[in-house]
Amino acid sequence: MLELSNIEVSYGKVQALKGVSLKLEKGKILSVLGANGAGKTTLLNTIMGLIGNNKGSIKIDNREISQKSPHERVSMGIVLIPEGRRIFPDFSVLENLLMGAYQRKDQLEVQRDAEEVYRMFPILKERRKQRAKTLSGGEAQMLAIGRGLMARPRLLLLDEPSVGLMPFMVNEIFKVIKNLPEKGITILLVEQNAKKALTLCHEAVVLELGKIILRGAPKDLAGNPRVKEAYLGG
Repeated sequence: MLELSNIEVSYGKVQALKGVSLKLEKGKILSVLGANGAGKTTLLNTIMGLIGNNKGSIKIDNREISQKSPHERVSMGIVLIPEGRRIFPDFSVLENLLMGAYQRKDQLEVQRDAEEVYRMFPILKERRKQRAKTLSGGEAQMLAIGRGLMARPRLLLLDEPSVGLMPFMVNEIFKVIKNLPEKGITILLVEQNAKKALTLCHEAVVLELGKIILRGAPKDLAGNPRVKEAYLGG
């Protein structure tokens, strides 16, 4: 579904991505592991069109999208859930969810999708009239994911969904993420919690200093001495 070929991105004289290539099949989860500064967020922002690539190709279903705007990419079914949630603090939970569906005209289906989000995250239904700024960190992350799902994504880009959350909340959120491919959603997951990321993905890559240095099945990377030392606590 997603194919990147030799992507290069620079911030001035600093090259953030150095010839990144990867493929992601429809209905699969691909995890991107790496330390801070490796280029993980830059990779997602480039796919979303928030940053332009200097070189290389980005294709969705064999269609080149490098010249498409972020707005056009959303229309094609690409949705980014950024690190830090970035929900609308003074909007209610429901209003935040509806903002995720702002491009859609099928209001009855929008309401049904909101109910589906409430089914995934029951606490959001209880909080639906509350302002988003009153939510806990975990609830806010649930809302950010729910808002993204309201756009009916085909490709979901997730940036560090577990950051700052209690372990039990991380478990709840990852249960939902793991089941999204059953709904036809393909996922590119950037996650520093390598142990969690490797439990739910179909394939993983390791990004270091803008380059992919390792790729493979989760069990293979989990057994790799370099990955164990750097990302799995030895």
